[in-house]
Amino acid sequence: KDITSRADGDVLALPKVQCPNHPDAMLVEDYRAGDMICPECGLVVGDRVIDVGSEWRTFTNEKATKDPSRVGDAQNPLLNGGDLTTMISKGTGAASFDEFGNSKYQNRRTMSSSDRAMLNAFKEITTMADRINLPRNIIDRTNNLFKQVYEQKSLKGRANDAIASACLYIACRQEGVPRTFKEICAVSRISKKEIGRCFKLILKALETSVDLITTGDFMSRFCSNLGLPKQVQMAATYIARKAVELDLVPGRSPISVAAAAIYMASQASAEKKTQKEIGDIAGVADVTIRQSYRLIYPRAADLFPPDFKFDTPVDKLPLL
Repeated sequence: KDITSRADGDVLALPKVQCPNHPDAMLVEDYRAGDMICPECGLVVGDRVIDVGSEWRTFTNEKATKDPSRVGDAQNPLLNGGDLTTMISKGTGAASFDEFGNSKYQNRRTMSSSDRAMLNAFKEITTMADRINLPRNIIDRTNNLFKQVYEQKSLKGRANDAIASACLYIACRQEGVPRTFKEICAVSRISKKEIGRCFKLILKALETSVDLITTGDFMSRFCSNLGLPKQVQMAATYIARKAVELDLVPGRSPISVAAAAIYMASQASAEKKTQKEIGDIAGVADVTIRQSYRLIYPRAADLFPPDFKFDTPVDKLPLL
């Protein structure tokens, strides 16, 4: 037995955990199973051993090695308090209310109004992003943009939802996956006009810029949503790029040019799509597609890639 002396002189006997067959062997601890194992014969000497080490856990979506934290929820660097506040759930029992029926414990005092407004905006951003299947990095960039704008107080008087929608539009552009104003407007409660105003004000306030959108930014998504094969998508991309290079569509929106190129490529292939089908996906009117199509139709023979397999010859394409 292992004899340990106490400070007051008494002797305290503690049982020593050891292998009966190999008493001198250093036992190996299996932390996952909570077992003490003899390395010589493999005998499990002790089980259900309590782990007295630190409880390192991760509360983020990243891997466990990225951000281990002792206790508590994931820290939110976007909030001023370092997210050290305690959220108290709504009471249900009689002890949660005073004699006047008011809740005894309230969260309102523990969180500032600015943090509360930012939290609501972050929830709105996440909801909008989820509706159009945007990844986490877009949401994080949008949250950072919103925090910068909110703290600058440069857009006072504008609705937070409108600022959040504009920040989402900018984040998409900056991450190279642009969405149209109509797509952002469809998942937001704000009008396209108001989002456009906030977009310009935010760019000015943050002194930042976004890359110009091109026809290629939308082509793969539009063609995928229309169920068009890869050959048609590549042809439409080639047609749109060639039309811009030849300056056939001056002043036209890249989205309307992309829609017209998809219409021309689909009409020349076996997978024909109507203007309305393309317009519904691209978010442009039929007349807009027709106007862009009429501009590129006279040079149709020069716009198709050389290896394109025609189902309908160029001279048989519809003249709108």
